[in-house]
Amino acid sequence: MARPRSIDRDKLLDAAEEIMRSQGAGALTIDALARACGITKGGVQYTFGTKDDIIDALFARWNRDYDAKFAAIAGPDAGGVQRIRAHLAATREADDLSMTKAASLMAGLMQTPQHLASTQGWYRDRLAGLDVSTPEGRRARLAFLACEGAFLLHFLRFMPLEDAEWQAVFADIARLLEEDAP
Repeated sequence: MARPRSIDRDKLLDAAEEIMRSQGAGALTIDALARACGITKGGVQYTFGTKDDIIDALFARWNRDYDAKFAAIAGPDAGGVQRIRAHLAATREADDLSMTKAASLMAGLMQTPQHLASTQGWYRDRLAGLDVSTPEGRRARLAFLACEGAFLLHFLRFMPLEDAEWQAVFADIARLLEEDAP
């Protein structure tokens, strides 16, 4: 008797990322993912359930990788400004492929209120503990917003930057967090 074929969840997620990156978030369907992986729609549904579950799994996978980088930089008891520094460093140092995937995923997340709410919560969490009643806190908030603007403009390909320019932009953003910044 033949052994049932097992479905590799990570390979399905890789294929889902590729569909979103190359064709846009709207192209990700259970049928498209099944075709891309050479399995049945039922196989995809058995593994994930719904398209929303696929997007949740993509976000969770990306978030695990980002959170590990962030935690390694921020440390266990980071305050608000240190959390922003860690976010800047994690974004600045991330590889092009993973950041392109993240931007594509974010575009997909905005399609439903549930996913938009989770993304909004993630952003609010990044700013948690930041005292914006101080000049340092306001500069940190501005640095965070500049970082995210650069991220989205670059990785959604509205304004692609060469690596040297990317590094220069992040050096400028990091200067906002210096003690003597205006």
